[in-house]
Amino acid sequence: MNRTQIIYDEFGPEYILEVYDPKLKFRGILVIDNTILGPAKGGIRITPTVNIYELVRLARAMTFKNALAELPFGGAKAGLVLDLSKITWEKKKEIIQSFSRALKPFAPKKYIAGPDMGTGEREMQWFSEANGSWQAATGKPANLCLKIFGKKEKKCGLPHEFGSTGYGVAWAAKTAADFIDLDLNKATVAIAGFGNVGIFACKYLHQLGAKIIAVSDSQGAVFQKQGLNPSELEKLKKSGKSIIEYPLGKKLKREEIYELETDILIPAASADVINQNNVNKVKAKIIIEGANIPIPEKYEEILGQKGILIVPDIIANSGGVISSYAEYRGYNPKKMFETVKKKIVKNTETILREAKKQNLSLRQVALKIAVSRIKKG
Repeated sequence: MNRTQIIYDEFGPEYILEVYDPKLKFRGILVIDNTILGPAKGGIRITPTVNIYELVRLARAMTFKNALAELPFGGAKAGLVLDLSKITWEKKKEIIQSFSRALKPFAPKKYIAGPDMGTGEREMQWFSEANGSWQAATGKPANLCLKIFGKKEKKCGLPHEFGSTGYGVAWAAKTAADFIDLDLNKATVAIAGFGNVGIFACKYLHQLGAKIIAVSDSQGAVFQKQGLNPSELEKLKKSGKSIIEYPLGKKLKREEIYELETDILIPAASADVINQNNVNKVKAKIIIEGANIPIPEKYEEILGQKGILIVPDIIANSGGVISSYAEYRGYNPKKMFETVKKKIVKNTETILREAKKQNLSLRQVALKIAVSRIKKG
């Protein structure tokens, strides 16, 4: 790749580490962007195309996300260049643990791992076990507990499978809707991406009264004006089926979901999904960025000029890293969810209020706050 694409500035990146295991034949990358506020926190994603430039962008987003959530973490991101469809479960475990051992000089002192695309609670357990430290990763299984020496207490894992990110996205959407006097009980929602974030955003927004009119996954999208049934959609995903097998509604191409007339649009899949090809076709009133960097900043500006309110990823999807902090502190699930809600609502309200006062976008305000906190150390 072209390393001239990497921009170094006053925040970082501090370290870029490339790992290769000639026996297992895998390549791993760790980008530690900034550690001013604490050890760098960021998940491990596994895709065949993950690269240093992508991880640099994501690590910087984590730096700002942690600062905005007022967490004692810096920002990082790691990646394994692998096609998971071509390796066994056993081989995956070997690779995760080899990568973990290679990162021992950094983890957990300067880097704490977490789940991302292609990794979950089991992989975080493997990573911690190979590292030899409970604190080397968060998002571990709930039944994996550490007894605290000399005390009756114990710390247990808080897997992202509990739905902390989607829960936070739902509360960011509720807060934004309230701010523009949009009654969530009358609001329509389209969710692009029906993985861990999308499933729980769908579930919790439905509980808050919103009507979910469209969802998509890698196979396509389904749309029903009268509203979809989140429980039925979740059953399909849990059975290994695509949401396009939902028996009712209209089937659409995956990319058509971004062009629907809806009150709230939640891109909760991959990066750069709203771009030069569809930016002028977006009709939503509010966009809640459930995924990391789903819209390049120049297209966020175009959407903002059209009057679309965008709650950026560094605020909206920080429920996952807030959950990581809760696990780091030894919170139980109830306290974790309370912490996610409290921080997401407070931070969303803050940037909404300041953006209106300063006549800036929510991202501009969020970045100003994050930079200020990092510089204060």
